[in-house]
Amino acid sequence: MLTFTLRRLLMAIPTLLFIALVIFLLLDLAPGDPMADQPLTIPPEVREQMRRALGLGEPLHVRFGLWVWQFFVVEPMVLIDDVFGTTFAEGRARIISWQFRSPVMDVIVQRLPQTLWVVGSAYVVGVLIAIPIGIVSATRQYSVFDQIGTFVAMIGFSVPTFFTGVLLIVIFSVNLGWFPSMYDTQLEVTDWESFGRQMRQMAMPVFVLALFNAAQISRYMRASMLDNLSQDYVRTARAKGMDERTVVLRHVLRNSLIPVVTVIALGVPTVFGGAIITEQVFKVNGLGQLLITAIHANDLPMVQTLTFMFAVLIVLFNLIADVLYGVLDPRIRYD
Repeated sequence: MLTFTLRRLLMAIPTLLFIALVIFLLLDLAPGDPMADQPLTIPPEVREQMRRALGLGEPLHVRFGLWVWQFFVVEPMVLIDDVFGTTFAEGRARIISWQFRSPVMDVIVQRLPQTLWVVGSAYVVGVLIAIPIGIVSATRQYSVFDQIGTFVAMIGFSVPTFFTGVLLIVIFSVNLGWFPSMYDTQLEVTDWESFGRQMRQMAMPVFVLALFNAAQISRYMRASMLDNLSQDYVRTARAKGMDERTVVLRHVLRNSLIPVVTVIALGVPTVFGGAIITEQVFKVNGLGQLLITAIHANDLPMVQTLTFMFAVLIVLFNLIADVLYGVLDPRIRYD
């Protein structure tokens, strides 16, 4: 397993470099100019100096190589300096956002807690809800619980999140006044009162995203459980006198989690980028909204860095899913 993991990590390096190159070329070929929103009264020579200051005057291969160096070398050095108090990155050029005129990673670190608070919590809640619902729906197929679970899952998966979010705002914010309609990013949790305010403003966006995630995962869990419940080893376990709880939780559940793990693992990167619409509806100042504003402002360094980070997460969690296969099923071995 260790050899397989190391080999996959080494294979991920050229894969990520190719993805970085594709992202860089697509953004470079996209129409738009970061200087387009500047006043027309700026003299041409000053405008050209500003373009050179943003690095737009360099050849394509030079800009790509510089970005790769900054992302893989300089930014990790900055992280090491912040953690251990060293000076490895002192005086080195970092990836600068054209929109914020500050290092891209600093802006991302500022927005990351909001995304983890709301979208991350919603994903965890969705997974914790979906797995038990899928188990019960499969063991009690065609029961009232299964019918209700299927109906709710169809609604959660079919209705877009922006419609659900606006509907909750109209009902619980405008009409009832129970929850705030806009997320306060300036709120700091320092006591129980502020913690309660944080929970109240998280309630609606977390519910919207958890419903969407739980609808998908519960359907996969149910289908996988039904497929394993009809296997020969289940009938053998029952014939040996094992109670139904032991058969389901110790034998069927472990094998049924294998395909579900793929869905859960590959869905983790959506925590950082897949809730863009929901963040826009509830005004959550997270990474999704940051990506939208960067696209509108033609902030190519920010867009490229965020998009590549999502690609890194997909490759990483794909590897984690493969490793978990061997943990869940001892028959799976990577020689």
